[in-house]
Amino acid sequence: METIAFRMVLNPGMREEYERRHQQIWPELVDALHQAGVRDYRIFFDAGTHHLFAILTRTGDHHMDRLPELDVMRKWWDYMADIMQTAPDHTPLQEALEPVFRLHAPA
Repeated sequence: METIAFRMVLNPGMREEYERRHQQIWPELVDALHQAGVRDYRIFFDAGTHHLFAILTRTGDHHMDRLPELDVMRKWWDYMADIMQTAPDHTPLQEALEPVFRLHAPA
């Protein structure tokens, strides 16, 4: 398993709408993420900057790189484009975050 983290930016005033949409995430999108190898996915919000910090765990043989090819993924990005920063094709703008510290549980 591998853990990655990245940052996105939510438009000001859109936190409640972002949360509402994710509470109603489409089952077919959840299935696509799981099939791509995503096992745990969390998103945190920084109210001071409107940044979303995402962290996810994926399998070693994941194929997340194929997600943009899926209709359900493209439709989700189109659905979210009005409340967050995106590229012209509605792909969310993401900045990878580098790990700098990890605390392991005692053995």
